[in-house]
Amino acid sequence: MDKFVVSARKYRPASFNDVVGQSSITTTLRNSIVNNHLGHAYLFSGPRGVGKTTCARIFARTINCFNLSEKGEACGECESCKSFNENRSYSIHELDAASNNSVDDIRTLTEQVRIPPQIGSYSSYIIDEVHMLSQSAFNAFLKTLEDPPAHAIFVLATTEKHKIIPTILSRCQIFDFHRIRVEDAVAYLAQIASREALEYEEDALHVIAQKADGAMRDALSIFDQVVSFSGKKITYQEVIKNLNILD
Repeated sequence: MDKFVVSARKYRPASFNDVVGQSSITTTLRNSIVNNHLGHAYLFSGPRGVGKTTCARIFARTINCFNLSEKGEACGECESCKSFNENRSYSIHELDAASNNSVDDIRTLTEQVRIPPQIGSYSSYIIDEVHMLSQSAFNAFLKTLEDPPAHAIFVLATTEKHKIIPTILSRCQIFDFHRIRVEDAVAYLAQIASREALEYEEDALHVIAQKADGAMRDALSIFDQVVSFSGKKITYQEVIKNLNILD
């Protein structure tokens, strides 16, 4: 029996084209890569489940791709892309600031930043939930963020931008992610239902998208729950019954 993989992981976007509802941000990132106008620090802020960390990973993979397309998409076949897809890339580093928020953790990061990438031109450092760094850690991070080595690019992600000190914000290009529109969420859920060979009523997908409140990850979690309840056919009545929603 195959192990079940939740939809949020199974259908996680692998390219800028796959990202749902953030076209202005993905277009800007793609153009910066194609035109070689890369900044050294980016801040992705917005509510949960809208694609901040996903875009950070796609961006980190794309800037090191050896066979970049004309539209700024990674090829997925070069050694850099393969190492990323197989989780063995030493050019992309992820740090969870929720559990690594001390000055010592930042010192370790700044020492690591000096090491050039083994494959590709850039080392990317993705710091998730960056607002949870302590005040001392933020201060320790300032100098590295302002004047990093030429090969280092930082992508900071946060759901609470107002908690980040202004001196950090002033050193970053800031991208504000917005909630996913219901229409975009419905279209993506319909696409996944078709790939999974499921029958569905569009009204049922509308209820799921509205319940998710603009978070695509939440919509996919609700979708999995409804599929477990309804089986191969997702109907409006089954959805409102499963989610305890009044008609």
